[in-house]
Amino acid sequence: MADYYFERECRTAASECYTILEGDNPLGRLDLHFTSSVVHATLCVSESLTQEAIRELIEIIDEELVDAVGVNREEFIVHVHQGQDLGVFSDHGFGENGGEEH
Repeated sequence: MADYYFERECRTAASECYTILEGDNPLGRLDLHFTSSVVHATLCVSESLTQEAIRELIEIIDEELVDAVGVNREEFIVHVHQGQDLGVFSDHGFGENGGEEH
């Protein structure tokens, strides 16, 4: 089993956002949204993860993050997106994403 770490980026009353790390390597991003009976997740992972690794990661997220919140949920729904990370952009500095402006 891989050692995944979750670095919280932000939290609101009904949601949380995390960067997913394996050691020092970023593997993706997780957004959790809590309703009264369902937890919705958007999981964006790198192209290098296998389907088995993604299933394992979802189980860890369920155990370590969703269950730890203590929400009495009936369902956990995860939307998975897999691909290449293009960077982080902000309206305070478009084009300043560590690369050249296009």
